[in-house]
Amino acid sequence: MSRGEISRFIKHHFRHFNAAALVDAADAYTAHLDQGGVMMVTLAGAMSTAELGLSLAEMIRQGKVQAISCTGANLEEDLFNLVAHHHYERVPNWRELTPQDEQRLLEKHMNRVTDTCIPEMEAMRRLEGALLEEWEAADAAGERYFPHEFLYRIIRSGRLEQFYQIDPRDSWVVAAAEKNLPMVVPGWEDSTTGNMYAGHCLNGHIQNVHTVRTGIEYMMMLANWYIETSARQSTGLFQIGGGIAGDFPICVVPMLHQDMQRPDVPVWGYFCQISDSTTSYGSYSGAVPNEKITWGKLGVETPKFMIESDASIVAPLMFALILGQ
Repeated sequence: MSRGEISRFIKHHFRHFNAAALVDAADAYTAHLDQGGVMMVTLAGAMSTAELGLSLAEMIRQGKVQAISCTGANLEEDLFNLVAHHHYERVPNWRELTPQDEQRLLEKHMNRVTDTCIPEMEAMRRLEGALLEEWEAADAAGERYFPHEFLYRIIRSGRLEQFYQIDPRDSWVVAAAEKNLPMVVPGWEDSTTGNMYAGHCLNGHIQNVHTVRTGIEYMMMLANWYIETSARQSTGLFQIGGGIAGDFPICVVPMLHQDMQRPDVPVWGYFCQISDSTTSYGSYSGAVPNEKITWGKLGVETPKFMIESDASIVAPLMFALILGQ
């Protein structure tokens, strides 16, 4: 693969410590795909508000990502940015804000994520209107869909296009919808749109609370996907951050082995985590990858990497290296 300026810079300067781990993990990611493997990427934290779509969308389009696991927040926040980017406010001095400053942001309906404020009315309520139409239509028809499937339907319908404020090529959810990428969104209930859905169920707008399919159904879908995929191709996990976005999918292997009595199912064939969590007693997000061997998630021979750094810096650099930019 010919390499662009970013890749050449990384290869020349990133020689030791976490920098070297970044290069090693990216090279192993590429080798995994070149050998016929597939990759699931997991998104924790606020990576969509960090606009990871600028690089992740191209990874999806170029076939470098075959599945996604993300929090409900990352799923919705990519689309918040898509339809309301011009209304966002950046707060460079966020560490200096007083409680009174935070109260003023609340009164302006600006919800802060570190240095970025998401505009409630332009982002959250705009998406809610389109979602409620889909939820109510499915409810009336007796149909049920996963959270990401509702968003795929909205994107494909074009009903939000009039509100687009960034190039849709920079939205990873749009790219995923175009590819019909398999996705799991564990704990979707713990998200703004999940809260909206609960409210509409409580006020009677939605009669069947199960119109949105559940996390257990996500695990069942994931298990079927993993069985079918890993039987043909080595399946890797690239984990950005910690939390449920990574914990949920990686557990599918021990579940199949132990609870389904399927020892024939291969363990994950690649693992990398970008984490700023301290390695300490009892911290799963900060645990070294070898600990996962004891849980039957990874094998002794699985290529394993831990990059202890800021994912908002590391992930775009890794993606640039994998894409040869």
